[in-house]
Order: sequence, then structure tokens, then C-alpha cells
Amino acid sequence: MSKKASPSISRKFASYPRLNPLGVGCDISAADLVDQCMLAYNGGRLREAAQLLARKMLPDDGFIGLSLTGALTPAGLGKSCLIPLMKAGFIDWIVSTGANLYHDLHYGLDMKLYQGSPFLDDVQLHEEGVIRIYDVLFDYNVLLDTDAFVREVIQSPEFQKPMGTDEFHNLLGRYVQARQEKLGITDSSMLATAYECGIPIFTSSPGDSSIGMNVAAMAMRGSKLMFDVNRDVNQTAGIVYEGKRTGHTSSVWILGGGSPKNFMLQTEPQIQEVMGIKEKGHDYFLQVTDARPDTGGLSGATPAEAVSWGKVDPEKLPDSVVCYTDSTIALPLLSAYVLSRVKARPNKRLYDRRDAILASVRSSYLKTGTVSKVLTSRKVAKRGSTVGLKKK
Repeated sequence: MSKKASPSISRKFASYPRLNPLGVGCDISAADLVDQCMLAYNGGRLREAAQLLARKMLPDDGFIGLSLTGALTPAGLGKSCLIPLMKAGFIDWIVSTGANLYHDLHYGLDMKLYQGSPFLDDVQLHEEGVIRIYDVLFDYNVLLDTDAFVREVIQSPEFQKPMGTDEFHNLLGRYVQARQEKLGITDSSMLATAYECGIPIFTSSPGDSSIGMNVAAMAMRGSKLMFDVNRDVNQTAGIVYEGKRTGHTSSVWILGGGSPKNFMLQTEPQIQEVMGIKEKGHDYFLQVTDARPDTGGLSGATPAEAVSWGKVDPEKLPDSVVCYTDSTIALPLLSAYVLSRVKARPNKRLYDRRDAILASVRSSYLKTGTVSKVLTSRKVAKRGSTVGLKKK
């Protein structure tokens, strides 16, 4: 005769679903696999991440920013996952390493990359003109031809001025789209897709990639192209402020960590601490990373730590999810999940409104009087230190 659980035990576990997984069958969908079989450990965190995306970040037209690090585009994840997410309206703005955007160009220009092995002889590969990114292989000429394309494009008149990296990537994406049309290919480049969908893409370290290297080289030949990093800092803060000002949530989806993670998260301290505009932090935080928090690096910094900086709304901290796994594992599963569970949204086309968005945050900043407050604080601090010296 089976025993019934006592009322006290039932109450103890009332808020926890029973761990009773579905048996995996040959016809199970990726979304059902996540929901019904990934129930514990980092599989459980991946399920929580998928459900956070589908149930809280995407509904009600919330603003979603994606930060992108690690060599994901060379592995094909731009084409397989990020482009479908962008076209579905699930990504509103992006901060990426320049390297991911450079390697994205290979796909947009229909160049060939190959599935290889991490255990090849790199000296022999070098002698044969083969580049290796772990187990991704391609010919050295892929780099040379991509460099040539970038240099040719940035000589155009519209590039001969200082500009934010979002404007630069939008213009570059237009040229990539035109090249795709000539080659008879579609949906191969994130840059081209961002141009089509009006999605702004920023690079937090524009000189740290082959794109930046080519821009620097052309400056030695008289190019007037320069990256306006001040505009980037204020423009990204403006996007977050625009979301909050219009009653939407602001979510950050972080793949990896590094500089793009901080550049995306610092938007809230820029709004609150620097501009003096009243705000509470990002509403939802989702990170996929393999970095540990105890080393002190930004890549492993937790959402709880981000709360202390004003980057994340403390009231929304329980909704934050960190999934400790490889982005090449998590991203396809998360993409399959939301694309099957959530109806596509119209693109916000934030790039098309970039000037108005910047003007809005500028107007609010100028009303705060933060500059005069800072100057007053400096005078007080100086006065206090002088008094201290006299007492001695």
C-alpha cells in the first residue's frame, strides 16, 4: 500500500515542480527537449534561459540587446541562428566583437569555410596557406579577399567622415547585401540582415579586428573615416532609455562576455550615474558563458554583482539566468525554442530612428544639470581637503 505525502511535506515542496522527465523519443522537437528533459544542473539553467526569453523578454515588444563574443560567425552560427532571430524581430540591437563581423563577411561574400579538426599540424597548415579557428578551416586567400572588399567599400564617398560604428556597419551591410544579390545568395550575412531590418550593430573596440585594421591602413592613404566612440556610448544609452521611456522592458542577452558585455551593460550607469537620469537598471539578464566569477573578470561577473553597479534592476534579479555552457551548444537550442514557441515580432528598426533616439536622451540629460552638480561636488571636496591640511 503506497504512502501519501504528509501535508507538511506537500507544503515544503509546493513551489517546486516534480522532477519527472519525459522519455526521449525519435520525434521529439528541440523545444520539447528543452522543456521536458533539461531539468537540472546547466541543462536546467538552459531551460530557464529559454523560458525567460519566451515568457518575459520577448512579450510586450520588449527591447532586446544581444552581445556577441567568441568566434561564433566562423562556425556558421550567424547564418544558422542569429539571422533567423533577427528576421523574426527577436533581436533589436547588437554589440559584437569586430572579429565576428569580419568573419560574417566571408559568408556574405560566399567564401568557403570547412569543418576540420583541432588536432591538425598547424606548421603544415601554415605552409599550405590554411587558417584554423579550432576546428574551422579556410584558405588564407579568404582573408585577403575579405580585406580587399572592405578596403574597396570604405573608399566610397559616404565613408569619408567620422561616424558611429552603427552607421559604419549599416553602410557596410548595404554593400554586402548588394554583393549577395549579384552572387544569387540570401540570408548569409548578419551585416546585410541588420541593414535590411534596421538593426543597429555596435563594436565596443572598433580597432580590435581585421575590419579596424583595414580602416587604419586606409587612413594612411588619406581616408577620412574615423569611428565616433562618443556617439556609440551615447547612442547605446539612448536605445535603452528609449525602451524605458516608452514603457518597454530592456533585456540583455549575453553570449560569452568580454568588452561587448560591459559595453551593453554600461548603458544603465551611463544613464543613471553619468547623465543623472533616474533609472533602475536593465529588467532581464540572460548570459551564456564558460567564465567563472571568482577570478574577478568581467566575463564571469554575475547579475547580482551587476546590481551593485546599477546595471540590473534589483527587483528583477530573481529573473536573471546565467547558463554555464558553450554558446555553440546553447544558441542553437535557444534559437529553436523561441522560434517555435514565440510568434515573430515586427522589427523595431531602431537604426532608422537613431538621430531621434539620441536627441531624446540628450534632452533628458541636459535637463538634469549633472555637470553643475559635479563641479559643485569637486569644489566641496577641494575645500574639505584644504581644511584638513590646515588642521594638521
